[in-house]
Amino acid sequence: MTRELGDVIPAPGEVRPDAAARFTIGDGTAISAAAGTEQVAAYLADVLRPATGFALPVSDGPGGIGLRLDEALDDEEYRLEIGTSGVTLTGGAPVGLFHAVQTLRQLLPAEVFAATPQPVDWTLPGGTIADRPRFGYRGAMLDVARHFFTVDEVKSYVDSLAQFKINHLHLHLTDDQGWRLEIESWPKLTAISGGDGTGVDGTGPGFYTRADYTEIIAYAATRFVTIVPEIDMPGHVNAAQVAYPELTADGVAPPQRTDVEVGYSSLVAGKEETYAFVDDVVREVAALTPGPYLHIGGDEAQATTAEDYRAFIERVLPMVTRYGKRPMGWHEMAAVDLPASAVPQFWRIEAADEGTARAAARGNKVLMSPADRTYLDMKYTADSSLGLDWAGLLDVEKAYGWDPAERLPGVGEESVLGVEAPLWSETLRSLADVQTMTFPRLPAIAEIGWSRREHRDWESFRRRLAACGPRWRAQGVAFHPAPEIPWA
Repeated sequence: MTRELGDVIPAPGEVRPDAAARFTIGDGTAISAAAGTEQVAAYLADVLRPATGFALPVSDGPGGIGLRLDEALDDEEYRLEIGTSGVTLTGGAPVGLFHAVQTLRQLLPAEVFAATPQPVDWTLPGGTIADRPRFGYRGAMLDVARHFFTVDEVKSYVDSLAQFKINHLHLHLTDDQGWRLEIESWPKLTAISGGDGTGVDGTGPGFYTRADYTEIIAYAATRFVTIVPEIDMPGHVNAAQVAYPELTADGVAPPQRTDVEVGYSSLVAGKEETYAFVDDVVREVAALTPGPYLHIGGDEAQATTAEDYRAFIERVLPMVTRYGKRPMGWHEMAAVDLPASAVPQFWRIEAADEGTARAAARGNKVLMSPADRTYLDMKYTADSSLGLDWAGLLDVEKAYGWDPAERLPGVGEESVLGVEAPLWSETLRSLADVQTMTFPRLPAIAEIGWSRREHRDWESFRRRLAACGPRWRAQGVAFHPAPEIPWA
């Protein structure tokens, strides 16, 4: 069945259908790649060939599907034009073209997402889509500290996210239950706290070598996804202190923890050993990470006094900027006067937050992740087998029914960097668990981050989301069959 031109997620900004201008992709269709578009053209061919069985050769010559760049467009902006003679995808930069490809894929039948050939001619609806994002940062977060996920599992997750124009993946790399990134200057972090018996219930061992982490970053870059590493501190550091007792107040290693409690561990704000450790870690992570952000955590530091917390954050923030990164942290860090480049990430369920509003008034951008709307680890329903419920139950309609510029007093449109949907892994044990908790709620957050408020509508969204079910099944992606969605 031919889809309607606007049947995509996120909702496009401008849709101009032309019922008389459909185009059919067939065995003779070729892909024409103008200068600078070769990478995206190769990606398009790679995702279409297995499903269609068509050759879809890529060259700089004429073809039924053409890719081009237009400097008059912003980088992430794109146009998709479908006429009787072919398809033209235009981006302000390769990333804009990549977004156009994701829109094009959604206009094809579900079988285009499968790995088994379906060698039939596929017809696209005619017309033009002109589109650009509302916010520049549209993210998801995966907690690999409480349960480790392999390089291949993270790559698979990146592929799933990118299809909805998510462009940042925040990796929560360290916590009380495990340390998941190799730090050369402190090797016992992974040798002891990345090995067997780590993770919640001791069931999530593993860590990324420097080469592994670099591989993840490089793969994500091919999907125009930026990796944001998080080293959580001054709390959530039990795993670091098990490996290095000198990071404790008394020099004695604490017991290893594999439970789900929070707020009991803290680095010592008054010890110089603390800052030598933090400086080494920040320096190495910054050197490994080409993206602009480095997340320092800062949440749930109940074991740190307010005075020590402020002293720690004020000492650490300049380290991040010294190594060329924009500091990002959970919104508790806004208890201090932040440098202009710092990004507080609001994550709580309260209706207001004085520190975040003060940071916004000073000019800081805010990343919006209210737990009662964006936390993908919240249960869908009371009887969901996975997830937690401290922030309430979170069905798809609730995840969709809010606006980032209206959530916090004092944090308006001009202060919002974007949105992020965190997924904590206390109850997760497999990639299928990750997928089930992510989908179908992540597309709701993706649309909130990309589409302007006037282009969003729940009834339209639930109808468009229903078409994702067959695609996820074709891809082998697990998802929750939310009853509020009329699944195709």
